[in-house]
Amino acid sequence: MKHFQPYYTWLAAFLLWWMTGCENDIEKVNMLTGDSLPPRVVGTNVEVLFSDSARVKVQIQAPEFRQYTGIERPYLEFPEGAEIYFYDDSLRIESRLRADYAVYYNEEKLWQATGNVEAVRLTNGDQLNTEELFWDEEKELIYSNTFTRIHNQDDTFYGKNGFESHQNLNNWQLKGSSGTVNLRDEE
Repeated sequence: MKHFQPYYTWLAAFLLWWMTGCENDIEKVNMLTGDSLPPRVVGTNVEVLFSDSARVKVQIQAPEFRQYTGIERPYLEFPEGAEIYFYDDSLRIESRLRADYAVYYNEEKLWQATGNVEAVRLTNGDQLNTEELFWDEEKELIYSNTFTRIHNQDDTFYGKNGFESHQNLNNWQLKGSSGTVNLRDEE
């Protein structure tokens, strides 16, 4: 029986190593198994209001809402898209944004909208279309790194590599731009 002892010693050492090397971090386990944590909050036909000093700044309407907390990068998800309204200081809707899908990263105060993204500045009718848009709340900046079209009353401009703008859609800059400008004859 002496010739079996090294086998048992090796097996015991392997099992001890294997058991001490295991982790119970649910996020890591879920990443390995492909399972994801269920959302903490789920809602349908929701309306979310963001305010500052008792004034509504942003209103979100969405058919579905999911909130994921207790993870490394908490976020809110709008899997069926969202319609977002931005208000000015007089509580008038200044601009509107809609997308097929949206995510809000709580800690970074960063929005990401994808799929048929359309933003309209209601005061002058300027319209922006792209497939992906980011909104940095703290910097009050919206931007994209994908093809973007901006159309106003007279002209259409294209940003092959995206755009950058203040969140109220004024002072926008296109990246890799081209466009059509209609010139009027002066009489």
